[in-house]
Amino acid sequence: MFRKLALAALSSLALSACAIPTGPVEVTRFNRAAEGFVYGSGSYSVRTDADALMLSPYLAAVAREMQRVGYSEAAVGSDVIAEVRVDVVRADVKKGSPVSVGVGGSTGSYGSGVGLGVGINLGGGTGERVTTTLNVRLLRRADDLVIWEGRAAQSADAKSPAAQPGIAASKLAAALFKDFPGKSGETVTIP
Repeated sequence: MFRKLALAALSSLALSACAIPTGPVEVTRFNRAAEGFVYGSGSYSVRTDADALMLSPYLAAVAREMQRVGYSEAAVGSDVIAEVRVDVVRADVKKGSPVSVGVGGSTGSYGSGVGLGVGINLGGGTGERVTTTLNVRLLRRADDLVIWEGRAAQSADAKSPAAQPGIAASKLAAALFKDFPGKSGETVTIP
């Protein structure tokens, strides 16, 4: 009986490790659906002006999402060109002062009092945050008309799994293409 309980506990622990919390993603999209454009059919190819090796997790994530919403990948002669750009900004942020002082007071029918408290934050100092932004534009190949564009951004502690390119790429692309093509001009937060 103990073995069965231990095995069940270990398997549930292993499954919970698969779900990596990555925080919310802010998404803004623009489209031409009101003009009669139909999305999710035809072929696409990818174009980027950055190092393809550095962008490989993001390019793969965008390709998965493009195929999920109905496009097929074409090496030449595609109907749509997907332009992909990724911006990664690292910034030091202050986590809080290592010393804090609080003052409080009260009055009542049984007297009054004043208190003073001093706290020492042993975790104070600075930390690094990474903000990753995935930008995708879909252009009609025939005339380079932008028919859809979107931006997905996420901020995470530099040491968290959410700051790792592979995890960030999947989360950002999935959020960006959720409910594709989305409501034009609306900014939403995807958990």
